Amino acid sequence: MTIFANASLPVAVGASLLLASSAMAQEMTTIGPRTGDREFSLSGTGSSDKDFDNSSFGLSVDYGWYLSSQTLVGIRQSVSFADVDGDSDDFWNGSTRGFADYHFGQHAARPFVGASLGGIYGDGVNDTGIAGLETGLKYYLLPTTFIQARAEYQFLFDSGNSAEENYDDGAWAYTFGMGINF
Repeated sequence: MTIFANASLPVAVGASLLLASSAMAQEMTTIGPRTGDREFSLSGTGSSDKDFDNSSFGLSVDYGWYLSSQTLVGIRQSVSFADVDGDSDDFWNGSTRGFADYHFGQHAARPFVGASLGGIYGDGVNDTGIAGLETGLKYYLLPTTFIQARAEYQFLFDSGNSAEENYDDGAWAYTFGMGINF
């Protein structure tokens, strides 16, 4: 009996260390964000007509906060350049939008849906409001590093009435990029 009484302290310490190291290993292999994490991503976009006469490309930067491991809110800044055939001047456009996305699952591949609302401005557009619905996929290559693809249905508006009218005249925007959680 004395052997068991003397062995209980080393067994308890060993079990505690084993549980602690197991928890730390689990923590290190968790893929994706946790509540309170931030996210930064950089994405590019481009389009061209079939004859490559009218082309555009752009850059989008997102910065957000995770309200939960699945809900991300943030701000998105986009800049685009268009080279339009027959137009003497090429032009720049920009947009600044707030966004909210909901991510599904806890694995390396995480589909998401969301919405954005903000303003668009620049040489090729009238300064106006922009809203959109979006869907996409993030794939975690490392526990906090991902690549992403996103498709957004965007429409412009000046007022609540024009938002309803312009919803059917929206356009699709596609982005591909990468990001990190920290």
